[in-house]
Amino acid sequence: MQEKERIVDGKLVADFQSGNKQALMTLVKRWHKSFCDKAYWIVKDADMAKDIAQDCWQIIIDKLEMLKDPESFGAWAMRIVYTKSIDAIKIKNKADTMRNQLAQESIEEVESSYTESLKQDLLKTVNALPEHQQMVVRLFYVQDYSLKEISRILDISIGTAKSRLYHAREKLKTIIKNRSHEN
Repeated sequence: MQEKERIVDGKLVADFQSGNKQALMTLVKRWHKSFCDKAYWIVKDADMAKDIAQDCWQIIIDKLEMLKDPESFGAWAMRIVYTKSIDAIKIKNKADTMRNQLAQESIEEVESSYTESLKQDLLKTVNALPEHQQMVVRLFYVQDYSLKEISRILDISIGTAKSRLYHAREKLKTIIKNRSHEN
């Protein structure tokens, strides 16, 4: 900034500190657009930049009485704008992160609810099978036994175990297909 501009700002600040409220209006007219431009350069959002500039003016007005070097007003005020802009980005990023986490949690909740609903439907469907087919399905899919192990557990031939599993699958497909068409 040119020395002449610093002197003008220094005079305006000194006048305000002496009680001349009109000097503040002149400072606002001189600097408000620069504050908005600086904030926009950092946050890349015009509305947010205007809000930041407005917030900065409140801070500046509250602390202007204590400014020891009135000619340093420009650098001092721009530092406030810079800091507030960085703070706004941090707050926005935290809010975005929280929104994303909430959205993810909602998606996971829906998926979990949907998965639980599918499990319940599948369990009802399996329970609708004849007892000998239910047993084979549970041993094969829930407890991960092989057909050979199932045949030994149930004391049936491997062919019978395969046949029961096949017929159980076919019935499950039919039941599920029929439910799908009902919905």
